Amino acid sequence: MGRKMRILQQCIYFPPEVGGLESHAYYLCKELVRLGNEVEMLTSRSRPGLPAHEIIDGIEVTRSWFPARNPIGWTLHTLASTPKYLTRASTADILHAQTFASAVPAIVAKERYGKPLVLTLHTSHFLRLAQRGAWRPVLRKIIAAADWVLAASEEIRDVALELYPHERAEALTNGVDTELFRPRAGHQRTRPDPRSTRTRLIVPRRLFHKNGVEYLIRALPLIREELEIEAVLVGDGPERERLEALARELEVDDCVIFLGAQPNEEMPRLYQEADLAVFPSLMEATSVAALEAMSCALPVAASRVGGLPEIVDGGNGTLFEPADPEDLAEKVITLLREADLDELGREARRRVVEKWSVERLARRHLEIYDTLLNGVR
Repeated sequence: MGRKMRILQQCIYFPPEVGGLESHAYYLCKELVRLGNEVEMLTSRSRPGLPAHEIIDGIEVTRSWFPARNPIGWTLHTLASTPKYLTRASTADILHAQTFASAVPAIVAKERYGKPLVLTLHTSHFLRLAQRGAWRPVLRKIIAAADWVLAASEEIRDVALELYPHERAEALTNGVDTELFRPRAGHQRTRPDPRSTRTRLIVPRRLFHKNGVEYLIRALPLIREELEIEAVLVGDGPERERLEALARELEVDDCVIFLGAQPNEEMPRLYQEADLAVFPSLMEATSVAALEAMSCALPVAASRVGGLPEIVDGGNGTLFEPADPEDLAEKVITLLREADLDELGREARRRVVEKWSVERLARRHLEIYDTLLNGVR
């Protein structure tokens, strides 16, 4: 390992889009560039006004037509991007598809040019489709076509292996930019209002059903019986209006702040202002947002689903049962009353730096790329 590589990535969404997949793809590509490689990202023109081509932190970003944010739109975008992808693949060393939805152009390019193909499987969307009979043979063919399969959690890896027993499949937790996501000096939390005595929960979740924000809101009346509390919801989505109505119905709207979507660079400050990050997900891969919170020395309370138990335990937070507001409330109350939050936060930060930094993630990718390029088995 050590020679400069030209790496062609593809991901349907990329910043300025906000989300775990987008953050993973951006920070990985940025770190690969920092380590001396050429990286091009093929993605979609998912918002009006985005340029067809630009350089972002050394990453060459090329965007192509995107008709709609739904399965038909994703499929049409992927097919339409294939000619552009093939042109760039001819000079690439490595092809890397971020998610199965971006794999088709890479599979075509691999067959044409014989370039190694790495596939990363993210998100609960893959898990849902893997349960559907019509999708299983499609996913099986995509997994079989890859030379190396990476999965964002052990659960996703195991489902992929059940679909196709790939010889080179591994779970590789998403990485965090530990320099951007870091605690304030001395790990001191700050307050947006120094006069407030409320304990602040931050819930960095897009407002979709699978993220379980409803159950956090349903838990708030129980938590508020025991503690002065406020919850800051960072994210937007189709459930916002219903969740706002639920907060009013439960009479907790005075302690719930719907902050909406925030740019990634704002998130460290928001984590530094909180006491606890809560992830009430119903399905989850390995949450990038949870790792970012931990990197800011913030303890985490999370559902016992997907990849969350792989990163959260009693040493850095607590786990509760999904879709169970009573258990959520009980575990959060116990943690806030009895635990040393500062110590949990320090341990959370230590683990991220040791295991889940974006530099470690990028170096493991380079080891995989190098192995494929040198034909090592």
